[in-house]
Amino acid sequence: MGRTHRFTRLVVPALTVILLAGCAQQIEGTAVSIYDNPFTVAGLPVTSGASGPRSGVPDADVDIENTDGGPVDILAGNAIADIEEYWRQEFGSVARGAFRPVDTIISWDPSERRGPRFCGNPTFDFVNAAYCSGGNEIGWDRTVLMPQLIDNFGPMAAVTVLAHEYGHAVQHSAGLVAEDDPGIVFEQQADCFAGAFMRHVAEDRATHFRLDTSDGLNNVLASMVFFRDVDPNDPDSIHGSAFERVTAVQIGFTDGAAACARIDAAEIESRRADLPQYGTGEDDGELPVTGEAVEMIFESFHQVFDLEPRPRLDMTGVDLDCPDARATSPVSYCPATNTVSVDLEALTERGEAASEGGGSDSGVRGDYNAYVLVASRYALAVQKEAGQSLTEPRTALRAACLSGAISAALSPGSTVTSKVDPSEVLVWLSPGDLDEAVSGLLTDGLAASDLNGNTVPSGFSRVDAFRSGVLGGEAACTGRYR
Repeated sequence: MGRTHRFTRLVVPALTVILLAGCAQQIEGTAVSIYDNPFTVAGLPVTSGASGPRSGVPDADVDIENTDGGPVDILAGNAIADIEEYWRQEFGSVARGAFRPVDTIISWDPSERRGPRFCGNPTFDFVNAAYCSGGNEIGWDRTVLMPQLIDNFGPMAAVTVLAHEYGHAVQHSAGLVAEDDPGIVFEQQADCFAGAFMRHVAEDRATHFRLDTSDGLNNVLASMVFFRDVDPNDPDSIHGSAFERVTAVQIGFTDGAAACARIDAAEIESRRADLPQYGTGEDDGELPVTGEAVEMIFESFHQVFDLEPRPRLDMTGVDLDCPDARATSPVSYCPATNTVSVDLEALTERGEAASEGGGSDSGVRGDYNAYVLVASRYALAVQKEAGQSLTEPRTALRAACLSGAISAALSPGSTVTSKVDPSEVLVWLSPGDLDEAVSGLLTDGLAASDLNGNTVPSGFSRVDAFRSGVLGGEAACTGRYR
């Protein structure tokens, strides 16, 4: 039998704007160490204000078939040039031999009925970007997808898409995956390669682009959140959840291309652990935010952490008179009274699901946007009992990490912690909850804030801390954020 041609592409939902407005106060400070330092991003300093094409740099001489010579194709050509230069340097870290560039680069306008063919198929009405192993070609739609990515997430989101597609080309030429590997292995590895290239850009090593490690990198991650799998019945749902896709990008950004080459089915399964996956599509898992629901999930938190005395829940509004903390709406913690207080109306608004597809103009919306905030304020009580400071940058990262540990522990069949008595847990984690948490961490970061609502500058670091708790439990938080 002949080898089939693998055709990899983005699954494109109706694009919508994800705003990355910082609602929580950011902590000022100076970097003093690496990975667990609140003021670094995987060892790089937190920078701001310099993302996108470099000014004054000549455009790359890249042969793009069917180009209109417009700004989108110019940006894409420059991206391809930088990505190929990266792989000329890095290919040896993932495979033997020399790097082989793709044979064909093509762009199209999906409104043109007589447009070019890509991977043997018409490009009419094909709104996407893709790699085709049969022709060793990469292509993109220059009039719908790419402009909307640039408008909604910034130019580096479009560059990330091309880095992902070029990752597929590297997989093919290096023989890193087999045709019978699960589709998610192809996609997660390509996400990881995109993250490794973004690290290269953030280190100021790319000729045509720059990437700051605050809003710029946040927008890159936000675009991965948006292009997540949401429909389990869609045969193209092989990319992974937002949590999984962001994790893959972070692996590449933190550990480089060699780490990406080690992603296989077993590695992905180990990261999924016992976390709930989309399986039937019959139940969205949403638990509307009500007083009763908040009480149930708060009671479930007691099963994860055996605190003495247990923190108290007050749903009459955030505590404005706490003598040793500033109120943080919609959920606040007061150490003096060991009370988590809730503005139920504001929390309910926070947890309202989007009407379609789980996305909205403020990210992935749903019940866990609200419940993870309650978990993060409960996590302050955990830190208080441990004698840890509640007003330092590490407090914020510990809050995110412990919220992740709580989330994983409330996953059915979890092995992250042995403390949970299933008969005592009233609310369990459902598919999509982690995506909602990641979205919130990238937007305002309140779930990764200290006692007074101060968060750390980098959404990458906030999500990374949450992920550490999800995958490693309380022990990972204790060890990492001492």
